[in-house]
Amino acid sequence: MTERRSTAGLFVITGILFATYPVLRPYSSEAGPAGAAAFGSPLWVAAHVCAMVGFITLVLAIRRVTDSGTVVLGIGVGLVLPYYGAETFALHELGAEAQRTGAFGLVDLAEPIRYAPAAMVMFGAGLISIAVGAVLFARVLGGWQAWVLAAGFVLFLPQFFAPPWLRIAHGLLILVGCLAVAARLVRAPADAEHAPADAAARSTDARDPRTGARPVG
Repeated sequence: MTERRSTAGLFVITGILFATYPVLRPYSSEAGPAGAAAFGSPLWVAAHVCAMVGFITLVLAIRRVTDSGTVVLGIGVGLVLPYYGAETFALHELGAEAQRTGAFGLVDLAEPIRYAPAAMVMFGAGLISIAVGAVLFARVLGGWQAWVLAAGFVLFLPQFFAPPWLRIAHGLLILVGCLAVAARLVRAPADAEHAPADAAARSTDARDPRTGARPVG
């Protein structure tokens, strides 16, 4: 039960972080003084750090339930985080410097930072890998709860092209999926994750021979 609760806690934290990300994130035309104000805001850093930590806790949470999809998920997060780092800290410094000096043309440098070919390939490949990992997790765990969570990460790339209200709704979708999975784990009987009854199978290294799922009881 303790292990199930701690795993559920990781899912809850993940959901809260991804719901907080689009709520805190400043929205603007991302050009001129308005863009500088958005990039230079402390909320810009806080919001994007929430997303980065959320990706890490997602991997940790899923890894405690099953091995299925965790490799591709981990690769995806590894590809995405460098892009998020540049988006978070480089753009924040551009905005802050533009506000200090009044050289608002600095904000235009956000475009080559964001859309450099290597950065875009890594980011796109990373988000696709995360989506695949989430779907593999849902296939193993089963149930609508896991599929709601997976849907949130399948939609992670398209939501960047949506208006702010839809991006906030997307964050809430991930929150609902994470909370639903967490509630299922807490309510599940000791063998819910295919854990055999013997004590050896209840160790952290046990796997279901059919699905690779870890016991979480």
